[in-house]
Amino acid sequence: MSNEASAAAPIQAARVLVIDDSNTIRRSAEIFLRQGGYEVLLAEDGFDALSKVNDHDPDLIFCDILMPRLDGYQTCAIIKRNPRFAAVPVIMLSSKDGLFDKARGRMVGSDDYLTKPFTKDQLLQAVEQHKRAAVA
Repeated sequence: MSNEASAAAPIQAARVLVIDDSNTIRRSAEIFLRQGGYEVLLAEDGFDALSKVNDHDPDLIFCDILMPRLDGYQTCAIIKRNPRFAAVPVIMLSSKDGLFDKARGRMVGSDDYLTKPFTKDQLLQAVEQHKRAAVA
């Protein structure tokens, strides 16, 4: 993207990466986030996500926990270990609402936890909350 194109983009249009092996969850999140005015990137597993994080510098990441090959905990830990991306908020996504999962997510550096299925309001509220924290 050229400098003119990025200068013309609205300042609040945060770039959000959604990592989930479920096509349904990825598409739902994409629709909700686009309706909220965000730029959306999609990844179907941790390896796909790592290359997108490196190439696109997302402002916020939603990361599913249970994925093949590289799970959400491993993906989050790798992202947070890189000094370039350590400050990028990572919100874990899971169909389980367990205390253990939330604690383990915090241990690998996640900033929050959202239980699936999520609503449009829950998703946009999480972005607003963490986007402000990332800018501050």
